Amino acid sequence: MFEQIKNDIESRMNASIQSYKSDMQGIRAGRASPSMLDSLKVDAYGQKMSINQLGNITTPDARTINIDVWDDSNVTFVEKSIRESDLGINPMIEGNLIRLPLPQLTEERRIEYLKMAGKISENTKVAIRNIRRDGIEQVKKLEKNKEIGQDDSKKFQDSIENITSNQIKIIEDILKTKEEDLKNI
Repeated sequence: MFEQIKNDIESRMNASIQSYKSDMQGIRAGRASPSMLDSLKVDAYGQKMSINQLGNITTPDARTINIDVWDDSNVTFVEKSIRESDLGINPMIEGNLIRLPLPQLTEERRIEYLKMAGKISENTKVAIRNIRRDGIEQVKKLEKNKEIGQDDSKKFQDSIENITSNQIKIIEDILKTKEEDLKNI
């Protein structure tokens, strides 16, 4: 019974961590990376799509991202999505090719990115803690229904706390690495 709860908690927490990693990759640290565009969605073909589903993304140099959009009709949608994002990039269109020249990071922009990274980290920690709360409530419910004893309940709750602590440490390590990247450029 507890294994099922534990597996559910771990899979939900791992999904939160993966989402967090993806969001953190979207915060640029001075180098052009196709993953910066992963969090952007474009309204195309009547649905929200990732940019990499609409064209090839390449980085010809450290300060430029190129998007070669496959369908002419989607170029304006991709451009609109980039302009409306918080990336602070001004796209240049040349036919089906969209060039994204990355400006030099200013101290002000760096501070803004640090705040954004902290906010994303905090939101992920809250999500992890909510998952922990759900798991502990499930264990307490089992105890209340006399399906497990107090000792097992305490042991299971401690196990859930350990899983949570490990996940939060992962979040803090990723944030620390991102902060160092942003400060060293």
